[in-house]
Amino acid sequence: QVQLVESGGGLVQAGDSLRLSCAASGRIASTYAMGWFRQAPGKEREFVAAISWSGGRTRYADSVKGRFTISRDNAKNTVYLQMNSLKSEDTAVYYCAASKTSWGSRSESEYDYWGQGTQVTVSS
Repeated sequence: QVQLVESGGGLVQAGDSLRLSCAASGRIASTYAMGWFRQAPGKEREFVAAISWSGGRTRYADSVKGRFTISRDNAKNTVYLQMNSLKSEDTAVYYCAASKTSWGSRSESEYDYWGQGTQVTVSS
């Protein structure tokens, strides 16, 4: 069983940066691939970024490519999402998720555990 807790969200202005963290209660190193998703008001949850078990491979949604960076520190059981050049359309609740069997998937069904989410609001 893995529990995920996101933090680092907040209210920022367009162009600002934020770093989200996802702390895992269990050991995720070399066991779980990780992903970030987001859900804006009135919209379905969408894939943002993913990172492989070792952290050597990453994948991004086109909408965030070049602005967001996913990383992981397996020694700390923590995954990060560095978000730069934020736009109003990045406003959403951001969720981290863990997958034991599939890395890089854009499908929610491939992920076994989810955090409760952290709100990111970008004002224009």
